[in-house]
Amino acid sequence: MSMWTSWPSREALDRSHRSARRRGIGAGVRVVLLALAVWSTVAKTQLAGWQTALALLGIAAGSVVLWLFFRCTLRHLLWPSVGLIALLVGGGAACQALGAPVAAGVLLCASAVVSIQRLPLGAAVPLAAVALVDFGLLGRSDGWLVSLLTVAGLCLLGYTARLDAEARGQAQRLHAQERAALKAEAETAALDERARIAREIHDVLAHSLSAQTVHLEAARLLIERGADREVVLERVVAARRMAREGLAETRQALSALRGDMSPVEDFLRELVSAEGARLVVAGPSRGLPAEAGLAVRRVAQEAMTNVRKHAPGARVELRLEYRPQEVELEFRDYGGKAPVDNSLGSTGSGYGLVGMRERAELLGGALDAGPAEEGFVVRLRVPA
Repeated sequence: MSMWTSWPSREALDRSHRSARRRGIGAGVRVVLLALAVWSTVAKTQLAGWQTALALLGIAAGSVVLWLFFRCTLRHLLWPSVGLIALLVGGGAACQALGAPVAAGVLLCASAVVSIQRLPLGAAVPLAAVALVDFGLLGRSDGWLVSLLTVAGLCLLGYTARLDAEARGQAQRLHAQERAALKAEAETAALDERARIAREIHDVLAHSLSAQTVHLEAARLLIERGADREVVLERVVAARRMAREGLAETRQALSALRGDMSPVEDFLRELVSAEGARLVVAGPSRGLPAEAGLAVRRVAQEAMTNVRKHAPGARVELRLEYRPQEVELEFRDYGGKAPVDNSLGSTGSGYGLVGMRERAELLGGALDAGPAEEGFVVRLRVPA
């Protein structure tokens, strides 16, 4: 849009976002100008009583017109704004005709300055020219050079005020955009956190509750068939054990989500010590992000569970390697007394290695699992 037809932005015209000090200075300047016009009309003219009252009424009307002009320009109403400035210029000419040059000068100068500051330049320049010609040529005896410098100074004042308002408006828009971006970022982070919590709780509870359901359903069928008490009790005890493990894992998940979980190495050492496995740590140790740490824990737990189910008695070795941009966990079993069947989908419910692979991919990592020369290997890599 051409600079001659474009309005200053609404942020530039709106004074509500200005600081209290700046608004106070502006209000003080307007009060001083109004007081000067009133004083010059009452004390410095030889007007009759009715003429003085009429001049004061005109000054009050000019103040109202100027206020309306600010409201109309804020809404980008061109013709009402032009009409209001024309009224101010006419009021200035009337004050000159009545012999109140100071009041006339205030009205004419104010008309020129605010026109350049708040209107499209295509409309502001003609209006300001009329006001300044009236101010500079009619009734002045200071000489043409003084008049010319005064007019130039007023034009420069109005245009400088326009540029200053535009700069402040641009800063206001950028600040509003920054606030909106920060709000959107916070909302996205909250949604991501909710998704992370939902995924973690789902993984833990789905695994635990599905296993309990299987054991309890088996116990029910055994009772209906009149099975031995010891057989039924074994199923009930297994369901209770799964409930305790699920509760412990839920507590671990909540601790991880709060960011107060123990270091990954400590967790892995506890895991291998309970299972008689071996842990090797390579690279300089460092703290891991919550999601990366959870992924390592969950994969180690799931792989160990698969060994207990499908390769009991197998020799197990874990290797945790810290790399510059990622961390890798390698879980290897070397076969056990029973046939190995560590298929990715064997545990189901979104908590098996398929679920762990999805978790790794969400973090930008990868999980590979498959048979080795002897036993089975699970390898996890996640950014950290």
